[in-house]
Amino acid sequence: MEEEKKKKLYNSTIGAPIIPRCAQLWCFLLSIFAISACAQAFDYADALKKSLLYFESQRSGRLPYNQRVTWRDHSGLTDGLEQGVDLVGGYYDAGDHVKFGLPMAFTVTMLSWGIIEYRQQLAVAGELEHATEAIKWGTDYFIKAHTSPNVLWAEVGDGDTDHYCWQRPEDMTTSRQAYKIDENNPGSDLAGETAAAMAAASIVFKKTNPHYSHLLLHHAQQLFEFGDKYRGKYDGSVGVVKSYYASVSGYMDELLWAAVWLYKATDKDEYLKYLIDKAHCFGGIGWAITEFSWDVKYAGLQVIASKLLMEEKHTKHAHILEQYKSKAEYYICSCLNKNNGTNVEHTPGGLLYVRQWNNMQYVSTAAFLLTIYSDILQNSNQKLKCHGGIVGHQEILSFAKSQIDYILGSNPMNMSYLVGYGSNYPTMVHHRGASIVSYRENKGFIGCTQGYDYWYSSPEPNPNVLVGALVGGPDCQDKFVDQRDNYMQTEACTYNTAPLVGVLAKLLQIEDQSLDLNHDSPLLASY
Repeated sequence: MEEEKKKKLYNSTIGAPIIPRCAQLWCFLLSIFAISACAQAFDYADALKKSLLYFESQRSGRLPYNQRVTWRDHSGLTDGLEQGVDLVGGYYDAGDHVKFGLPMAFTVTMLSWGIIEYRQQLAVAGELEHATEAIKWGTDYFIKAHTSPNVLWAEVGDGDTDHYCWQRPEDMTTSRQAYKIDENNPGSDLAGETAAAMAAASIVFKKTNPHYSHLLLHHAQQLFEFGDKYRGKYDGSVGVVKSYYASVSGYMDELLWAAVWLYKATDKDEYLKYLIDKAHCFGGIGWAITEFSWDVKYAGLQVIASKLLMEEKHTKHAHILEQYKSKAEYYICSCLNKNNGTNVEHTPGGLLYVRQWNNMQYVSTAAFLLTIYSDILQNSNQKLKCHGGIVGHQEILSFAKSQIDYILGSNPMNMSYLVGYGSNYPTMVHHRGASIVSYRENKGFIGCTQGYDYWYSSPEPNPNVLVGALVGGPDCQDKFVDQRDNYMQTEACTYNTAPLVGVLAKLLQIEDQSLDLNHDSPLLASY
């Protein structure tokens, strides 16, 4: 904010010299990375690398030759066999072994969005290949799960029987029954999110693997048509999911979300028309939301619509897109605590706090949307008008960075909530595979309840470090208890870590630019 005041002062002073663009850029970088001389420095490159490693820990199926997480082995090799379909692969969502379709699809959408926005930064960091591999592990599974135009397999295993056991995935004895949605058992939310994931991923692979990109887009279009034609909530068709990933927000947000991603992937007006025509009746310009998650897509949708508004070809739809934008601004302002009324709560240590159970999922998605919106403002040379004041893109990115820094250790507990990063991180993560001796070290069978008897109740740290996992995190007073049975705080999920990838790439880029400018322009640094 001080930097903004200085710029206003210089610009309003008659005869003041024009500040060169390089100096303006350096001032911006300084405002983000050097506000406090004693601020804790973080290794964003290391955090990025470890974030992508986490997805290899969560892999189901036959692991590839280049698997880097070596304490894991093949698992779930008969998934779908009972139903006569090949459902081997995909991701376990968290610390158990159910393959839940909705959070898996959202994970892939967020990984894809991160690459779409920050591809070059990921390439420079040497992590682009790992990021695309993480996406493809998910999309390969979605291709298998979409067995015909109007059939999508929604889940493998069920939470009730799975949670009864504490086993390594390699030893699983729990039910691997698969559940599907179809014309008679609709699931527009699941079909919509899976369509969004495959459409976004098709953009990622468009130049490097055009055939695969085309295949993903074909599936995405079919899934969108299926979800739109046969409408209904997937938890009404797949009852076993209700206690775990119930679709509280319904399916309208996912259908709009799928439409906007299909528009970005195809540039076809039919998808833009859907986004515009359904904006009101599907809540796209009605709901002002203060969370973005695997269930609620409105804020992400509204941010993308705000970006569309910047393009001249969309001026004829400006009236509707402006309304989407106003809702996006509501979300951003609520995170910054600058709304007149409803804001996202902050802990005393400065962390966004939405709810008790796995709060970090909302922090990582907020950091991502804040970073994207900062870019939108910077590229359009605009500012955000909140009830609490006018905000520049620097302040928004600085706040996003504060959330990432909190995650990495700048918090009252001096704890890194990204497992494996730093010297003090959770060692008793609520995760079956990580908490039991590696199958590759000891292939002796561990039974269903045997894991509870010895490993779950062990006071010792997990024998395997779940590197890159973002755990649920602290409570509303910044308190965190590192215990395996404290699953609200110590369990990690794929959709917690996925949004971090793009944000870390962006922060790493800015840090590198700051170092380069500091090195190349020593006089500028003392300006």
